[in-house]
Amino acid sequence: MTSLKDGMRSSNLVALVNEKYASPNISTFPKFRPGDTINVFYTIKEGEKSRVQEYTGICIAMKAAGTMNGHFRVRKISANIGVERVFPFHSPNIAKIEVINRGNAGRAKLYYLRDRVGKSARIGTDYDRGQD
Repeated sequence: MTSLKDGMRSSNLVALVNEKYASPNISTFPKFRPGDTINVFYTIKEGEKSRVQEYTGICIAMKAAGTMNGHFRVRKISANIGVERVFPFHSPNIAKIEVINRGNAGRAKLYYLRDRVGKSARIGTDYDRGQD
């Protein structure tokens, strides 16, 4: 490890940056997995005004859930067109997340839902998981 001019090591600098930019809301987020239907409340700034908008859809992928650069991808159908959005876990714009339905997905990435429409795009409910 290289020393910096004020005596801090580079690993300490990474920890300092992670502390500064970590979202305080992450501890309030419920546990969810790909296949779960979730409702993400996020803040939108339009000019000087800001409002909270909700985005409801199926979580189709998660990447590095415990790290600073982790994110999750939510897909919904809007006006018969599939729309996906990527939300970083540590984004300050995410107000809260609600789990609406626990899905029974057999894999970690549900990209095959992009090609499906109608009833074939549904995910079954996992009754065994309950409310975590």
